[in-house]
Amino acid sequence: MKKSYGFFMPSVTIMGVSCTEDISEYIQSMGLQKALIVSDKVLVQIGLTKKVTDLLDKLNVTYAMFDEVHPNPTVRNVEAGLAILRNNKCDFVISIGGGSPHDCAKAIALVATNGGSIKDYEGINKSAKSCLPLIAINTTSGTASQMTRFCIITDEARKVKMAIVDWHVTATIAVDDAELMVAMPKGLTAATGMDALTHAVEAYVSVAATPVTDCIALKAIELVAQYLRRAVENGNDMEAREMMTYAEYLAGMAFNNASLGYVHAMAHQLGGFYDLPHGVCNAVLLPAVSEYNAKVVPGRFADIGKAMGEDVQGLPDEEAADRAIAAIRKISFDVGIPSGLKELKKFDAKDIPVLSVNALKDACGFTNPKQASLEEIQDIYKEAL
Repeated sequence: MKKSYGFFMPSVTIMGVSCTEDISEYIQSMGLQKALIVSDKVLVQIGLTKKVTDLLDKLNVTYAMFDEVHPNPTVRNVEAGLAILRNNKCDFVISIGGGSPHDCAKAIALVATNGGSIKDYEGINKSAKSCLPLIAINTTSGTASQMTRFCIITDEARKVKMAIVDWHVTATIAVDDAELMVAMPKGLTAATGMDALTHAVEAYVSVAATPVTDCIALKAIELVAQYLRRAVENGNDMEAREMMTYAEYLAGMAFNNASLGYVHAMAHQLGGFYDLPHGVCNAVLLPAVSEYNAKVVPGRFADIGKAMGEDVQGLPDEEAADRAIAAIRKISFDVGIPSGLKELKKFDAKDIPVLSVNALKDACGFTNPKQASLEEIQDIYKEAL
């Protein structure tokens, strides 16, 4: 039987130091008139949003601002931003930030054209129409939300992170400007970089992986292994910053098409339940989930070890996989990620049963190389303690 697959990414991606100014020509060419800018108060305070509003002022393009995005954006955030968009009759959306502003903006733009509530679109391809034109300007090197068809929104009532996987939320234009990432503190640089590594690893071992996603996932892993430590150590190292933007984007291309696995399915529950940082949750869970997956795809982890610079030549796949997982633990330690779940604020091991039930429902887990039982998911959480 013939196997076919789609490949999803933004229509246009602008990359390179100081490339943000290039959005002007695209806004003009699309005839856009009024923007809803979606960001957070920190980025407003440090002046990153002003770089964009100055460009809009020069174009005589008006805008409204929604800067109330929560670090794990919620249904309430989406509804508040949507109200501002409708009240101001905005015809396009600009998101500025990392995964939280991008996801919130994607949800706003999707509901603006499809109606209802963002809760109606939980799952895979539930919408009928493309979202409003969306320009996603990235300021971190991790989530790749600026270019993916994934949108993660927390349903406060259920304490669950909803995975909206829909090609209609893909940004029209993605912008990756390493100059905007210099302001990232060490902790955020580390967490987002480990998020990128997780994306690449999960995409590479996914049951939906293809030769195309394999190539870009391995290159992303190689770049993270080479440059993340440098980016964390010296935020002004522009080579490291720019290489991490490429790593993040390649990892995003990979998982946008091969999807993810149990690291994300389980991390989403930690974020939804305790409001914990997504990248940190991924980083803490990645070694434990990798040990579970390496039992069924050790050869894939041998490839990961090689991409991370480990000498695995001639080793049995199982031994090479062990070295890969050790390398993952080492880079996580080197950049200051907590060593286990017990170090995360608010986490309580007594919640593992309910976290595990919810993790098995998460769409990201459907492409894990092995489908787990409820008991196995609980064991992975315990292993990550």
